[in-house]
Amino acid sequence: MQFPEQKTSDGNASRAARQGAMALLARAETGELDAMLARLAPVPSASDLKPPEVGLVMLRGRTGGDGAPFNLGEATVARAAVRLEGGAAGFAYRLGRDVRAARAAAILDALWQDAGRRAAVEDALAPVRERLSAKADAVRAETAATKVDFFTLVRGED
Repeated sequence: MQFPEQKTSDGNASRAARQGAMALLARAETGELDAMLARLAPVPSASDLKPPEVGLVMLRGRTGGDGAPFNLGEATVARAAVRLEGGAAGFAYRLGRDVRAARAAAILDALWQDAGRRAAVEDALAPVRERLSAKADAVRAETAATKVDFFTLVRGED
């Protein structure tokens, strides 16, 4: 018998893959989500487990990255929870107030959980992954352009 806290490596890999997909869905633009759903059509009908809603979450930080935690401020988030006809449940949280985009992301999360559709959802996520990667590369390039290399001259010991 396997207890929930004793996950196999396959379970951890699957969880990490789903977390990665959910992270992409949370950062996808509304138009990208609509395009993904259109690409994956026909999509089973989805019913709301809870109506999509907008709320606040507290953002926390740490001084120096490892110091004492402190409350940085609040951020507005939209969340949605849906169940597809086949029984798969999908969840999504997105920064902002766009509950329609949160619901679309939740539907895509539920589709990702269907093993038969997972590859198609991953293919649909590829443009988002590429856009975010290009954006991160541009930020790294801008940061590298401002890098200053400091060196110290050491006088020889006579």
